[in-house]
Amino acid sequence: MRVLLVLAAVALAAANVVKDDTNVFIGKDNMVNFDIKMKELCIMKLLNHILQPTMYDDVREVAREWTIEDNVDKYLKAEVVRDFIDTFKMGMLPRGEIFVHTNELHMIQAVKVFKILYFAKDFDVFMRTACWLRERINGGMFVYALTACVFHRADCRGITLPAPYEIYPYFFVDSHVINKAFMMKMTKAANDPILMNYYGIKVTDKNLVVIDWRKGVRRSLSQNDRISYFTEDIDLNTYLYYLHMSYPYWMKHDMYAVNKERRGEIMSYATMQLLARMRLERLSHEMCDIKPIMWNEPLKTGYWPKIRLHTGDEMPVRSNNMILVTKENLKWKRMLDDVERKLRDGILNGKIERRDGTVISLKKPEDIEYLARMVLGGMGLVSDDAKFMHMMHLMKRLLSYNVYNFDKYTYVPTALDMYTTCLRDPVFWRLMKRVTDVFVLFKKMLPKYTREDFDFPGVKIDRFTTDKLVTFMDEYDLDITNALYLDDTEMKKKRPDMLMVARMRRLNHHPFKVTVDVTSDKTVDAVVRIFIGPKYDCLGRLMSVNDKRLDMVEIDTFKYKLETGKNTIVRNSVEMHGVIEQRPWTRRILNNMRDTVGMISKTVDVESWWYKTRVGYPHRLLLPLGRLGGFPLQMYVIITPVRTNLLLPTVDMNLMKERRTCRWSVCFDTMPLGFPFDRKIDMTKFFTQNMKFADVMVYRKDLGLSNNIKDVDMSDMMMKKDDLTYLDTDMLTRWSYKDVMMMSKDDMMRM
Repeated sequence: MRVLLVLAAVALAAANVVKDDTNVFIGKDNMVNFDIKMKELCIMKLLNHILQPTMYDDVREVAREWTIEDNVDKYLKAEVVRDFIDTFKMGMLPRGEIFVHTNELHMIQAVKVFKILYFAKDFDVFMRTACWLRERINGGMFVYALTACVFHRADCRGITLPAPYEIYPYFFVDSHVINKAFMMKMTKAANDPILMNYYGIKVTDKNLVVIDWRKGVRRSLSQNDRISYFTEDIDLNTYLYYLHMSYPYWMKHDMYAVNKERRGEIMSYATMQLLARMRLERLSHEMCDIKPIMWNEPLKTGYWPKIRLHTGDEMPVRSNNMILVTKENLKWKRMLDDVERKLRDGILNGKIERRDGTVISLKKPEDIEYLARMVLGGMGLVSDDAKFMHMMHLMKRLLSYNVYNFDKYTYVPTALDMYTTCLRDPVFWRLMKRVTDVFVLFKKMLPKYTREDFDFPGVKIDRFTTDKLVTFMDEYDLDITNALYLDDTEMKKKRPDMLMVARMRRLNHHPFKVTVDVTSDKTVDAVVRIFIGPKYDCLGRLMSVNDKRLDMVEIDTFKYKLETGKNTIVRNSVEMHGVIEQRPWTRRILNNMRDTVGMISKTVDVESWWYKTRVGYPHRLLLPLGRLGGFPLQMYVIITPVRTNLLLPTVDMNLMKERRTCRWSVCFDTMPLGFPFDRKIDMTKFFTQNMKFADVMVYRKDLGLSNNIKDVDMSDMMMKKDDLTYLDTDMLTRWSYKDVMMMSKDDMMRM
C-alpha cells in the first residue's frame, strides 16, 4: 500500500483524477537520498510529452538555474564535460529533427550526452543535468541517452521506465491512427456517428477516445504481411530496443566495465533466437524459412512501413524489385565485403589480427564473445573506436535511401534505421539470417559435443508433459496521448483534456505449465533447459534433430536443486526465466484506482515489477499462433550439472546479477548459450537419460470466442473483401442467396 500511496500522488499527465503533486519538487532539496519511487517520479516527469518543452515548473526552474560549466567538479570526468560543452556550443541536432540510431553524427552526439549523464557524481547532479538537457537538446536524443543511463547507472537500478511506445508512439503506431487522434483533438471529439463508426472511434464520458487500429488501410504487398501481427508487435520491438540499451555497440569496456559481461554472446544468441521464433510463426502459416539476403539479386518484395514521423515525413516505402547495389552505395558494398571476408577468414584461420597488432583468437568456444562484438558492434576491427564498422551497421547503410545524407541533421530514417522499427521490415530478418551465418560457421569449426557433455550420470527424466497450448488474438489498448501536442490550457493543468488510445489486436496465449518428473541418485544442483521447436518442415516432412536444431526456441532456463529420489519440477509459463508479462500503463500505475474504461482495475504489483529484469521477452509471444486443428511442435528438456569451467577470465557473474542482465543461463552456468543445439550433433552420442522430447500441439482459438466456447459454426460465413482479415472473426459476415446472385463470375472465382 505504501508504494501505491506514493505513486498515486505523482505529478504526470494522466486521467482527470490524478492531480499534480505540489509537495514534491525536483531540485528543491538534495536528491541523493531519494528512494526508488521518488527517483522514478523524476524520470517520468522528464519523459512526459517529449515533443514539447516540459510542463513542470520544477523541471524548468532547475534547467534555468543549473549551469554545467560552473559545476565541472560535480562530474567524475572533467574532460567529458568539456567535450560536451564544446559540442553543444558548436551546435547539435535541432530539437525538431528526428534522432536516428544509425546516423553516425547523431550517435556521436548522443554518446556525449550519455557520458555527461553517466559520469555525474550522484543522483542529484544526474537529475539537474537531465533537467538542463531536457530543455535544450533534441527530444529523441535525450530519451535515448537518458534511457541508456537509467539502464547502466548504479543509482538508477530498479527504476521502471515508461514503455518506449508510450513515450514516442510514432514508431509503433500506424500513421492513420495518429491522424485520427489529431482529428479528434482538433474537433474536441465532435460526434459524427457515421464518420466515427466508419473509422472505428469511440468516445466515453471519461474523455477517453478509443481508436480501432483495424479500421484503416489494409495492405498485402507480400506473404510477409500475413505475419505482420508478429513483426509489428510493440512488445517485440521494445524487446530489441531494450537489448540494445543493455548492450550498446558504442559502449567501450574500459570506460563502463561492460567487458565483464557476456554481452556479445548474449546479443548473438538473441538474434538467433529471434530468427528461430520467426521460423515457428512462419511454419504456423505453412511458410518456408527465411533466405539470407543476396546483394547481387533484386529485392523482389517491397515494404510499406505505414509510419509517419512527428515532422510530417513518412518513412520511405521500398518498392518491389529494388536493385540493392548501385553506383551511389558501391563504396559501402565494398567495405561490407571486406569486413565479411575478414571475419570469415578469421574464423577459418582461428584468429584475426587487428591493425594495431593485437590478435583476437577465434578457436575456443568462449571466443564467440569476441566474434559477436565484431559482427554486431562493440569491438572494432581497426580499433575500439570504430563503432560503426561492423556487419549489421554496414548492411543497414547499404539499404538506406539517404545515400547522400548520412551525416546530416535532416535525415529521414527508413524502418531499418531505428531499433524500434527494424523488426517490422521483412528485409531485416534476411539481414539477421546473413549475420547469423557467420556464427553458424564459427560453431562448425568447433568440435562436436561428446556424450559426457550431454550426459548427467544418476539423473533420469521419467516423464515430460505440458498443459494444452492454446493461442488467440486479443485486444490491447495502447496509450498514444504523448503523440499529440498540448495547448496552453493543458500545459497549465499539467494534463491532457482527452486520453487517446489505439485499440489493437495482438497474439496471446493461455498460461500453461510444464511438468518434468525426474529421478536422481544424489542431491545436486542442476540446470534445466526447455526448448520448443518444429516437428515438420513447411512441406510436411519430419525433421531430424540436426535439421531443426537452429529453430529450437529456448523458452526457459533455470537452476534447480535435485533431491535424492523422485523430483517433480513444475514451471508456469508466466514464471519462466527472462519472460515478462504486459508492461503496465504509466498512467495506470500513477492512477492505480480505475482503468481507462472506468472498470475496477487489478492493483499493479509495482514492487515485484521493479525487481524484474527490464529486458524480458514478452510472455504472450512464447508460442506461435498455431492452427485451429492444432499445430504440431516438439518440446525438449535437458537437465545438466552446473558447469563453470568455460568462464572467460573477465566475466563477472556477480556483476551481471547485480545489473539484472541474467539472460538465459549466463549467471549460473558457463556452457555456451544455445547448448545443446548450437553445434552440429553426433546422433550416436546425443540421446541420454537426462533429456526428453515430447510432442505437443498448439491450438488457435478464434478472436472473440470466450474460454468456455469450444466451437462455432462458421460454414455459412465468408470473408469480407479484405486481404488481411483472416484472423478476425468480426470481419466475417453471413452471406445469403441474394449476395451470391449479385456476385460476378470473377468475384466467385476469387473466393
